[in-house]
Amino acid sequence: MARAGVGSRRACDRLIEAGEVTVNGARVDAPGTRVDPERDRVTCGGQEVGPPDACTYVLLNKPRGYLVSARDPFHDRTVFDLLKEVTARVFPVGRLDMDTGGALIFTNDGDLAHRLMHPRYEVDKAYLVGVGKQPGQDVLQRLRDGVVIDGQRTSKARVKVVYSGREGSELEIVIHEGRNRQIRKMCEVLGFPAQWLERTRFGGITVDGLARGEWRNLSDNETKGLKEAVGLGQ
Repeated sequence: MARAGVGSRRACDRLIEAGEVTVNGARVDAPGTRVDPERDRVTCGGQEVGPPDACTYVLLNKPRGYLVSARDPFHDRTVFDLLKEVTARVFPVGRLDMDTGGALIFTNDGDLAHRLMHPRYEVDKAYLVGVGKQPGQDVLQRLRDGVVIDGQRTSKARVKVVYSGREGSELEIVIHEGRNRQIRKMCEVLGFPAQWLERTRFGGITVDGLARGEWRNLSDNETKGLKEAVGLGQ
């Protein structure tokens, strides 16, 4: 189902567990059920699911102010407004909040998307964050060692100062987790709320040369690198 563009692997699992999926008219209640796309009829929510699409891998340089959602009645602009020329049904690998910009990967490869977001595989995600004052070495070390947010300590991070001046500082923070608004919460709990935030790299994929709001297909080498990083290499 994920390969057919219904949603991420996790979202498809939830649909199955909710009883929304049938195979040849029989309700499926266990994720991982195997089907033959040439012979079996699969429906989700009463709608027929077509055969899997060829895998598509897209990088978007997300502008701030766009919601990472297919549709939302309360927001006029979503990231899919920027991907209208992408013909495959793709979904985002993880999320960036509305006020965060930068590297966002879309695909219909459910296995890859699931592994890229799973902390077990420790896929790096690099961010640039602007703060309104200069953090001391003690604050930087606490960020590196992990801080408690939402009752749980974050994993170790790589942190360096990219710029520091009287008006504030820019930090590069590299993490491999993907918790909700993690970078913002890490900075805020230490008294350095983020003024702006950009994700510059996901795995080995950067937005270098890609204008804000533009997208491109990943190269074969980039796709291969992502797969190898999570144990899906050939």
